[in-house]
Amino acid sequence: MKLTAKQIETAKHSTEKGHKNKLFDGKGLYLELHKNGSKYWRYKYRYLNKEKLMSLGIYPEISLAEAREKHRVAHKLVSEGENPIDLKREAIATKKQEQSNTFKTIAKEWLEYKKPEWSETNYNTVKRRLEQDVFPIIGYVPIKSLTHQMLIELSKNVQKRGANELAKRIIQMAKHIFQYAIINGYAEINIAEDLKGFIKTPPTKSYAAIPPKELPELLKAIDKHRSRMHRQSQIALELIMLTFVRTSELIKAEWGEFDLEHRIWVIPARRMKMNNDHLVPLSNQAIKLIEEIRTLHRNNHWVFPSRTQSMNHMSNNTILMALRRMGYGGIMTGHGFRALAMSTIMEKLDYRHEIVDVQLAHAKRGDVAKAYDRAKFLEQRIIMMQRWADYLDQVAQGGKVIQAKFGSV
Repeated sequence: MKLTAKQIETAKHSTEKGHKNKLFDGKGLYLELHKNGSKYWRYKYRYLNKEKLMSLGIYPEISLAEAREKHRVAHKLVSEGENPIDLKREAIATKKQEQSNTFKTIAKEWLEYKKPEWSETNYNTVKRRLEQDVFPIIGYVPIKSLTHQMLIELSKNVQKRGANELAKRIIQMAKHIFQYAIINGYAEINIAEDLKGFIKTPPTKSYAAIPPKELPELLKAIDKHRSRMHRQSQIALELIMLTFVRTSELIKAEWGEFDLEHRIWVIPARRMKMNNDHLVPLSNQAIKLIEEIRTLHRNNHWVFPSRTQSMNHMSNNTILMALRRMGYGGIMTGHGFRALAMSTIMEKLDYRHEIVDVQLAHAKRGDVAKAYDRAKFLEQRIIMMQRWADYLDQVAQGGKVIQAKFGSV
């Protein structure tokens, strides 16, 4: 006889001799009655000639209909030669593993995997973004449990504070992390890939930079503010104009990178955006400034040490603040000297953009995998950097530079 819901509900444990506290439903499924009133669903079967007992849950949390469905599935597995208890244990173990494979765990693993390919600066930037903006929000979520909406909300929260480009980059990072997860068996689908183009960010503004025609006025302003500006800040401003390196490359410059005898500054790959050593030929004017700053402090590591924390380098805001005090706040930046130098050298000194691009350490994404020749156009660049420095001197003195006589260099 099959069990009924009423029979199960009214059944109680009995202490009478010979009374069995089990209500059978058929094919090994039965309800076990305990002294404390609890009722447990059990499934008894044989596997490899051994008796097995499988728990199917507690009544009334598991109803008669639910118990029968669980029994049906388990009984079918037995008939197919499988042991449902083993499969259940494997499923639980898999679930626990998935719960431990949080987004943070996989992201940190991906980060270490990519570390050898990246510059130290790029690695630290990505790590900081994850730790500050991503892990606190979704780091604890198993990567398989993440949803499109979770990523969208994460990105929108970043956008709310005005970090539009970062919001977009977070989705890109998530896409790469999911790709890594799929390759390594932590996930099956890349939900971040579905969001490609979904996060709309306002067009980014270029770094503020004055046009070449306003260069004479900028040089006059620098000269006018000499007595009001700390000499180290002024040298940093003048040196970034002479070398047109990125601001971060200048303020993190180390003495070991300079070979003044051979008049070259080698910025190591770990500090470069494209992860390659970069050669910066030094003009007479740049050499003079570097030699002077050596007399301003005793720091043997940083060329531009922080004036308040000797163990650290100069702040990125130092050059911006100097420009602001000169009246160039919002219209010129340290990075803007790169655009200014590029347009002026091509226009006034008649150099091809390929040579200027190499000196700016520009690299198209498709060129990254190619062998990098750090000395490319070096001879032309040595001459160009000296001509650029001389040009700045002539403009500052109100003179004019002689145009190149033999066409484009």
